[in-house]
Amino acid sequence: MLAAALLLPALHLPAHAQVRLPALGESASRDLSVGDERRLGEQIMREARRDPVYLDDPVLLEYLQSIWNPLVAAARQVGQIDHDTDQLFAWETFLVRDRSVNAFALPGGFVGAHLGLIAITTTRDQLASVMAHELSHVTQRHIARSIAPQQQASLIAVATILLGIIAASRANNADLANAAIMGGQGAAIQTQLNFSRDMEREADRIGYGLLGLAGFAPAGQAQMFDRMDAATRLSDNGGFPYLRSHPLTIDRISEARSRTLLGDNRASQPTLQHVLMQMRARVLMDESVTGLQRLSGSTSSPALADRVAALYGGAMAASLLKEHDRAERQVALALQLAATAVPREPGAERALRLLQAQVLLSAGDAAGALQVLDTLGAGNERPALLLRTQAALRLHDSKPAVAAEPLRRNVENLQTWVSEQKNDAAAWELLASGSEALGLKLRALRAGAEARAAVGDLTGAIDRLRRAQAASRGPGPTDFIEASVIDARLRQLQQQRRELAAEMRGEGRGGPPPGEGPN
Repeated sequence: MLAAALLLPALHLPAHAQVRLPALGESASRDLSVGDERRLGEQIMREARRDPVYLDDPVLLEYLQSIWNPLVAAARQVGQIDHDTDQLFAWETFLVRDRSVNAFALPGGFVGAHLGLIAITTTRDQLASVMAHELSHVTQRHIARSIAPQQQASLIAVATILLGIIAASRANNADLANAAIMGGQGAAIQTQLNFSRDMEREADRIGYGLLGLAGFAPAGQAQMFDRMDAATRLSDNGGFPYLRSHPLTIDRISEARSRTLLGDNRASQPTLQHVLMQMRARVLMDESVTGLQRLSGSTSSPALADRVAALYGGAMAASLLKEHDRAERQVALALQLAATAVPREPGAERALRLLQAQVLLSAGDAAGALQVLDTLGAGNERPALLLRTQAALRLHDSKPAVAAEPLRRNVENLQTWVSEQKNDAAAWELLASGSEALGLKLRALRAGAEARAAVGDLTGAIDRLRRAQAASRGPGPTDFIEASVIDARLRQLQQQRRELAAEMRGEGRGGPPPGEGPN
């Protein structure tokens, strides 16, 4: 219930209608079960994934995950995550296309970060300090503990209120949003959404302890506080919703500085890779023509990292503006400059190669994009895997004989990927397109269904699986293994939809939704 509180500012809810999230500690398990919290989080994420501000940028998301995953591992190492929570929570981070400085935790282990937050951080450690703080809200079950016992009996009512607010925010209708908040238990819920100061300090303290263990400079926490404090002193223009839901008090700033002085005080240093990801966030925050035209690729700064980042942003912007020649020139120059960095940064050079492949693919040079991606090795990290498949598909459209083998290989790699990353909608979509191009009709239909399921569209997923089921029973040869998987998955999603409908009616699990009998 509190979950969406943090999501709502991300979805541009009018300021006077915003709901914000809480933070608390140990009695959580008595108030809200781990399973119920995860289910609540899934309901909210089902809506969030379909909102235009939800951003799946493989490169930037991979970078955020490279910060998030070591923090989660550190929390496990020190025993902050018990077995049930570890197994049932999502431990998933995601991006929100919003220029404001914000991050938030939702029920069930989902943590979001605004592009504006990434854009304002100057080091990887500063960004890690915010993610560690949000992770600590999750591990300490602060959301669950802020739910009053009398509200536990109506989790679905709570989720409905929150989803109603999200829907109202999409329509930019403040009156509708206010009505959603005030309806039912909304007013009572809203009073609990702000994290208490004690909880904020607890999340600061626990998050700080995770930083060094996860390989980050703990000094990043105090540096981040100082940056936000200085920025808001100069201009409180509403661009820092993080500070409204996470009040930055003098005590919190002082304690962060004291921890740095008394503990691990090694300096938090900027890296070329982080500066590139900063720039990527800035480009993605505003893809309007005017916004992109401001990114020329030049800078007055003599620092090598700033010059490379300016070229990176200029190349991204030029590619989006269809100025392909300029994009190719600027990314090539950025690669030359990056190669002179001391010490060299493989992560930064890889980010530049990925951009170069993206630029070439956008310009229609699929073969060139594949050649660039080949320089990254045979690994199947997500950004390269998705780009390889896109390039192979594009090449297959024009030269099917040449591209058949690369496409088949990438489709098989995608199949392996989604077997482990079952909620990767973009990968399922590409698998559907690749399978169809190779004449694998059943696999294509099933992959399309899984893509819809991954974004919470159960009705769309079920419709596609029924079409796949009908195709498997038609004339011609049939892949019986794929057909049996389709039958089982259809039954599973139908049951899931029945349970969701029953929960929304307040009936608990079971019972088909209106008009849906057992199949």
